[in-house]
Amino acid sequence: MTSKPFLNPLAMAGATPTSVLYSRLRAAWLWLCGLLLAASPAFAQSAATSAGPLLTPRQFLGYELGTRFTPHADLLRYVDHVVQHSPSQMKLQRYGRTYENRPLELVYVATPANLSSLDDIRRNNLRLAGLESGAVATKQPAVVWLSYNVHGNEAVSSEAVMQVLYDLANPQNQQMQQWLQNLVVIVDPCVNPDGRDRYAQWYNRVANQQPNASPLSWEHHEPWPGGRYNHYYFDLNRDWAWQTQQESRQRIAVYNQWLPQVHADFHEMGPNNPYYFSPAAKPFHADLTEWQRKFQNIIGDYNRKVFDKNNWLYFTRETYDLFAPFYGDTWPSFNGAIGMTYEQGGGGPAGISYTKTDGDTLTLTQRIEHHHATSLATIQAAADRHDELIREFQKFYTDARTKPRGEYKSYILAGSSDPGQVRALTQYLDRQHISYGYATKRSKQQGYNYATGKTEGVQIEPRDIVVSMYQPKSTLVKVLFEPQAALEDSLTYDLTAWSLPYAFGLNGYALKSKVEANGSPTATRQPTTANSQPTANQPYAYLARWNNLQDIRFLGRLQQQGVKVRVADEPFETEGQKYQRGTLIIPRTGNERLGARFDQLVRAQADSAGVLVQAVQSGLSTTGGDLGSRSVRP
Repeated sequence: MTSKPFLNPLAMAGATPTSVLYSRLRAAWLWLCGLLLAASPAFAQSAATSAGPLLTPRQFLGYELGTRFTPHADLLRYVDHVVQHSPSQMKLQRYGRTYENRPLELVYVATPANLSSLDDIRRNNLRLAGLESGAVATKQPAVVWLSYNVHGNEAVSSEAVMQVLYDLANPQNQQMQQWLQNLVVIVDPCVNPDGRDRYAQWYNRVANQQPNASPLSWEHHEPWPGGRYNHYYFDLNRDWAWQTQQESRQRIAVYNQWLPQVHADFHEMGPNNPYYFSPAAKPFHADLTEWQRKFQNIIGDYNRKVFDKNNWLYFTRETYDLFAPFYGDTWPSFNGAIGMTYEQGGGGPAGISYTKTDGDTLTLTQRIEHHHATSLATIQAAADRHDELIREFQKFYTDARTKPRGEYKSYILAGSSDPGQVRALTQYLDRQHISYGYATKRSKQQGYNYATGKTEGVQIEPRDIVVSMYQPKSTLVKVLFEPQAALEDSLTYDLTAWSLPYAFGLNGYALKSKVEANGSPTATRQPTTANSQPTANQPYAYLARWNNLQDIRFLGRLQQQGVKVRVADEPFETEGQKYQRGTLIIPRTGNERLGARFDQLVRAQADSAGVLVQAVQSGLSTTGGDLGSRSVRP
């Protein structure tokens, strides 16, 4: 018996089949769900990077800028949204991470033509400075670098940067598009994410449902340690020259690959202050050029016009000087940039709303408007004067190489000094892109002795480090090495002394003559292990003097590798060498489980840390306790 096919009565009657109706109902349901989801900020965050228009900060975040503090992760989500919607004009670079593992990012902004040749522009910028070989093009866009939120609880700048990035990306902003014809803009949205989140999370936790402007309210009394500092409670704005912190080293490694013509650093000060912008206060460091001082006034005029138009209060030429080299305005200046600090009244105490002593209420919205305005004014000034910026930048570095400033032309660091500190100094010079070499012969010259403070005879040895002033970074060299900086005004914002030989505890000399040097340290490098027997003869123990930070690193690395170390509580002498209390003793006894790896580990870690270790063949001391004494403990 043949079965008959199933006949759909709706189809037989000319109606729409059930499957089609189901598909249409499902499509309508999904459309309705999509409509509801699209109205929510959460959907906007997840979908923005894949489709849809460029959103304003309010549309993306679901709240107006100035009504709350944005967590760092949400800030980066908006940054990513803007970059994803502007692929022809923006590029995102993740250049590192903080100690608490938060991302550090830069946004590059340029016209489509300039963005496609971004690396060519970067390399030509280095050629202008004489730091890379090749033909130099004098016609190229100027480079402007904007840094926000180096102090975490000066949190307004990372709120303002979202509006700045929106303006940079907005194709309808014809004025901005015109400025970008002459510029590459590099934006660091948050220099100190760990500090910022420490502040933002605290404030959002204690804030009232409606902001309480009374200075007595809890939300205006941030507890110690506050958000100003990074994970290790270090002030990153004092770390540009020294680069002791992970965030600084990672950021400045990229900065040195670009060397922008303009660098602006956005800050806040006490809430009862108005706004500060350049020109800076005295003292100016003597090595700031006339052009750099002049352009401080030029950018100040651009800012002044905006503030005058809006009747906003501001001040200039007070408090914030350009002297010590470790800030976000001075260190870039000694690297050829126009470096500036912008300071908005507010900071950690201001919160969302704050009643000032004059009775006016300062709001986060107002603070955002001010930083946004100076950001745009800086971009405009650089765009309008980009040819001058390029010309003067090239002149700065040409003069540095051929006509270095100051009376001293060479700086000598004694190679016989503590090897760990010598190693630390050369690593520091490498990070700064400062060239150095080693004396080629023994000679006697006249020079300033940092140890005595006198000009006297100086004996130069072949292994001595020579830092010549005839190099692109000579202005920075002079500032960092000068025995005493010329001070035009006794009132300064911060320190007045920082010379590197003192900072590293090395014997150093400043000479008025040029000293010949070669660039290879290998010929004069001291061995890691002194007076040691051949590796086949395993020594009784290794000794390392306890003098400086390199020795601390050495100990830490040994402990990480499971090497057992002892320490001398009292001075002792062995095999003709005297050792002070604190000397590290690394005996073979107790480290037997490492076998043949023991010697290799100790030597490798000493070499890595730049520490000189002494191999000894006996545990007997000539004077003081033996290596097995009770005065030598784990």
